[in-house]
Amino acid sequence: MAQAIVFLPLLGFILAGIASLLAHRAASAKDVLAFGNADHSAQAGHAAHAHDDHGHDDHHAPEVSPHSEGVSRFAEVITTGFLAVSCVLAWTMFFQIAVGGAAPVRVLVADWIHVGGFVADWALRIDTLTAVMLVVVTSVSMLVHLYSVGYMHEDAGRPRFMAYLSLFTFAMLMLVTSDNLVQMFFGWEGVGLASYLLIGFWYKKKSANDAAMKAFIVNRVGDFGFALGIFLVFWVFGAVAYDPIFAGVAGKAKESVIFLGYKVPMIELAACLLFMGAMGKSAQFLLHTWLPDAMEGPTPVSALIHAATMVTAGVFMVARLSPIFEYAPFAQSVVLIVGATTAFFAATVGLVQNDIKRVIAYSTCSQLGYMFVALGTGVYGAGIYHLFTHAFFKALLFLGAGSVIHAMHHEQDIRKMGGLAKKIPFTAAMMGIGTIALTGFPFTAGFYSKDAIIEAAYVAHQPGHVYAFICVVLAAFMTSFYSWRLYFLTFMGETRADKHTYDHAHESPLVMLIPLGVLAAGAILAGFPFVEKFIGHDYESFWKGAIFMGADNHTLHDMHDHSKLPSWVPWTPFVMMLAGFVLAYCFYLKWPELPKGLAERHPALYRFLLNKWYFDELYDLIFVRPARCLGTFLWKKGDGMVIDGFGPDGVSALVLKITGRAVKLQTGFVYHYAFAMLLGVAGFVTWYLFSGGAH
Repeated sequence: MAQAIVFLPLLGFILAGIASLLAHRAASAKDVLAFGNADHSAQAGHAAHAHDDHGHDDHHAPEVSPHSEGVSRFAEVITTGFLAVSCVLAWTMFFQIAVGGAAPVRVLVADWIHVGGFVADWALRIDTLTAVMLVVVTSVSMLVHLYSVGYMHEDAGRPRFMAYLSLFTFAMLMLVTSDNLVQMFFGWEGVGLASYLLIGFWYKKKSANDAAMKAFIVNRVGDFGFALGIFLVFWVFGAVAYDPIFAGVAGKAKESVIFLGYKVPMIELAACLLFMGAMGKSAQFLLHTWLPDAMEGPTPVSALIHAATMVTAGVFMVARLSPIFEYAPFAQSVVLIVGATTAFFAATVGLVQNDIKRVIAYSTCSQLGYMFVALGTGVYGAGIYHLFTHAFFKALLFLGAGSVIHAMHHEQDIRKMGGLAKKIPFTAAMMGIGTIALTGFPFTAGFYSKDAIIEAAYVAHQPGHVYAFICVVLAAFMTSFYSWRLYFLTFMGETRADKHTYDHAHESPLVMLIPLGVLAAGAILAGFPFVEKFIGHDYESFWKGAIFMGADNHTLHDMHDHSKLPSWVPWTPFVMMLAGFVLAYCFYLKWPELPKGLAERHPALYRFLLNKWYFDELYDLIFVRPARCLGTFLWKKGDGMVIDGFGPDGVSALVLKITGRAVKLQTGFVYHYAFAMLLGVAGFVTWYLFSGGAH
């Protein structure tokens, strides 16, 4: 069962990829026959549905083979069907292992790397943590595959798109089922590659290419730290498999190593380096800049990668390696503070964004911060619980936004919407459910998981927990405000849209609405039935050692101790949620002139938030421009002038110059050669008389 869950998406990718290649070759062959122009056929082979900056069709894109429609249908059916099977099997495994109490298993796929003492087998680790992640990844991926059938129906590159989705899913499944750090790194880089391909899917669009490159490069920064952490773990423990590492952590907790001239605890250093990888992949503060730009990809990509799966890889990694982090209190505080800062920072930026997908993207960034706050407090179950619930309502919001964009003919600016609840009532209702779940309305999924994190931050013992508590409480208020701002500006009041666009707005096809309904059910039902298992009285029997369960961490117990948790703390998130709703109602429905006046009275603050705290500009000044200048200098001066000038180009130019002059000596006249011979004889006689002849 485990192997089928993991490898069915890979099989779907292979078959859909072959179908895509056949479609391209058919299109190329048709163009060669029709035009006799090989250059044109090469372009026609890339006949993907290009979009302009607003997502509109590029009508200058070459036509594709009429056979590509059948190929597209094949790719859609095969990839979606395989994901549906994987999803059913994943839920079956979840109820067997996580709920039913079956023992964790290790499935050996193959002997992989055996070099000296270095051993890394290709094996699948199936425990409760894996089962939870399998459910999240396969459920969201299957619904996104189904949704894409409708959303991408006009796109000529559908087979390629569906293949990329399945490739991403396979890489993510490899990551969450990994039994060692090398296998995790394989899946880690696999999702990085797939995200690059998906973000830049519309490769004729410069902003999409730039966003794909930005995501790839920023993640390389975090992945460099992750790789160093893996090297250090192997050096310390002599293994990369989880079981021997976890068994030896306690014995290595007090050992130190020299790093950058300082003596530091090895476990602390390893945990901090590993967390660098999580910061990049999960878009934490300072390495967050790629996530909003990644919205340049198609909306289903945003839902799959940036809502529920890839960005949660860092959260999963810290939870999986929780025995290491539990013996690294400084690293735990780093996780706690970085997560809290991210939650606050992203929420402030989300207040003023006008692109519907970017608002939700910054919300994702903020919610990831919540998850790391939970991990930093040592309540790893709460972090994974919020990952689990967040997957449903955030994917719902992204796919709902895609339905809005579809209805509005690719318009994404919420200032040019309004009144859409009359035109697309089902989408409006689903977005409403996603919004109340995100803001933590009582009895929705987000209510249980988000409130648990806020309570954990209050009762935690790590340094920085007070700062974290303040940040997540303020973020709860801002989350409610910007979420309802988005909803009110999009669906309520009088429309501000172009009349033609508004008049022709219509509900999405059924194939796009079904995933919304399923995710809406998850946004409501994924909370209460699982709260006791993830963080309640069934905690130990549910997790069965999949995450750290040492007796030294009292934070989880203190969350349920009324003497340690004042009664006002659980009410705080509800008050913040209600205050954000009331303020958004007053600003955007009751007195809509207030936001503009407030922005005009505080222009510096408004521009600061609108420009995302100027991180992009700062990084451009500190890193991008100097790197570009250095590269240009080394290219023009170092490579061109010095290496080529004195090397190949210099030598070849000198040879050409000498041979050019030597060629002039070859005239073809015999008397010229006789004269040259006479000069040679005269020179030889002269040399003989004045040197050798004198003796």
